[in-house]
Amino acid sequence: MNNRFSVGIIGTGSYLPEKIVSNKDLEKIMDTSHEWIKSRTGISSRRVVDSEMATSDLATRAAKKAMEDAEITPEELDLIIVATATPDMAFPSTACIVQENIGAINAAAFDIEAACTGFIYALTIGEQFIKTGFYQKILIIGAEVLTKVIDWEDRNTAVLFGDGAGAVVLDRVESGKGILSSYLGSDGRDGNLLTLPGGGSRYPANYKTIDDKLHYIKMQGNEVFKFAVRIMGNAALKVLDKSNIKLEDVDYLVPHQANIRIIEAAAKRLKLPMEKVYVNLDEYGNISAASVPVALDEAVKKGFIKEEDIVVLVAFGAGLTWGSTAIKWCKKRIVKR
Repeated sequence: MNNRFSVGIIGTGSYLPEKIVSNKDLEKIMDTSHEWIKSRTGISSRRVVDSEMATSDLATRAAKKAMEDAEITPEELDLIIVATATPDMAFPSTACIVQENIGAINAAAFDIEAACTGFIYALTIGEQFIKTGFYQKILIIGAEVLTKVIDWEDRNTAVLFGDGAGAVVLDRVESGKGILSSYLGSDGRDGNLLTLPGGGSRYPANYKTIDDKLHYIKMQGNEVFKFAVRIMGNAALKVLDKSNIKLEDVDYLVPHQANIRIIEAAAKRLKLPMEKVYVNLDEYGNISAASVPVALDEAVKKGFIKEEDIVVLVAFGAGLTWGSTAIKWCKKRIVKR
């Protein structure tokens, strides 16, 4: 492995649909209230795509912003990885659709699916490609259109999710900066806690799967909550240990935006005040694989994350899956090959 350089994020971008659906709007179509949703989740509104938009449309917009921020052209990209649980279709991959949309004619492309942890998984995969010298510039995208796979009559899930996309560009950076370490985990024994059963080879689409609403998200909310409270803090501590970073050296936490109480529990485990935790859950709800990259892009653009800050990204999701990444923030790439 080449130790003369590290791998870092040299550009970020995000895109959220224009349409806003507030808790007050949901009061009109289901048995719920703004107070009930806000007190239990921290969510006030979410973004929703129009009927014509798909995941690749959001991903393409976020990708273009990330490339502009990184000051690279589409032709320079070696690889595109899209993390999504809501691809445009089973095949071709959403990444290949994005590749065509942005004109990345020299890039390989594929999707991965690790639900809400997908971006952390994709980031870790991309890092390995660059570390081994196989590729140099990689576009990582987390994108979701979850509002098309939720049952708007089920208040336990419909109030939680939204649509959006976030993207980053990976490249070589100075040794000792950029991504310091990553940690990934999964436990398929509890995979039944959060599922989208219909549409695959187990339950292919037919009249029965439609009547049984198998093409919508199913979640055992209380069990997922208990898992998340435990695993978010554990995953963050694990990656700090792998990176030899002390708790007091962490400058900023960018967590998966699923529930404010889960985020607060993770911050407490890291002994971080909430002023050092980026939260946009109130505006966007849970946007799954897009959650962390959208929050990261906003935190960077707003100046909360600065050069050489120690930043921790952490997420959990269906699978069950979890992951974390520790970064010494550095956007200055090594130009010379």
